Amino acid sequence: MTAPDYGRAFASWRAGAGQVWRDYTCHAFVKGLRDGTLPQAGYLHYLRQDYVFLIHFARAWALAAAKAETLDEMAAASATVHALVHVEMPLHVETCAAHGIDRVTLEATAEAPGNLAYTRYVLEAGYSGDFLDLMAALAPCVLGYGEIGFRLKGSTGPYADWCAVYGGEEYQALCRDVGALIDGALERRLGPEWQSLPRATTLQSRFDTATRLEVGFWNMALSPIGA
Repeated sequence: MTAPDYGRAFASWRAGAGQVWRDYTCHAFVKGLRDGTLPQAGYLHYLRQDYVFLIHFARAWALAAAKAETLDEMAAASATVHALVHVEMPLHVETCAAHGIDRVTLEATAEAPGNLAYTRYVLEAGYSGDFLDLMAALAPCVLGYGEIGFRLKGSTGPYADWCAVYGGEEYQALCRDVGALIDGALERRLGPEWQSLPRATTLQSRFDTATRLEVGFWNMALSPIGA
């Protein structure tokens, strides 16, 4: 399966996650986005939950800015907050509005348990850990969507806009920047041979757990009860 180059850490963590990474990036929900077979009700349920998710995700990236050690790290984290708030979330608002879900209704969406579990795990990683813990927990969403978008770019049908956003150069550039941020942060704190250190196991575990929660998010999106 072709993967974009988002840096050394991403390649290592992606390989380390193994089957769970494939379960996430090749999920039935993703396949439905690509070929247009995803039920619209499931897509709208996903968008509403993802809107709530992005609120917490933006807070997590703001926390990354607070945990940063350099101005470059702070700038990268704040740029990601900007992309979430000014690119991804407006897309959700526009898409939902086109299907009769206004912004007030969207913002009143009750958070599903799977959403709650994922967002609080990421925030907890930042509160109890350091910048690296937070990056490992954040990476599956940012870079996983980049990989999915990379593969789905050019797809037609009802979900072409979604595929175009995450496969587009603006988002792909963001993923490359985040990958470089993570690589730089690891080398700065742990050295160039960080993969041989015990800390590498902890960070891989963070990445794996967040990836499993991504699979759960897709499952939630396809669930008729929104579990």
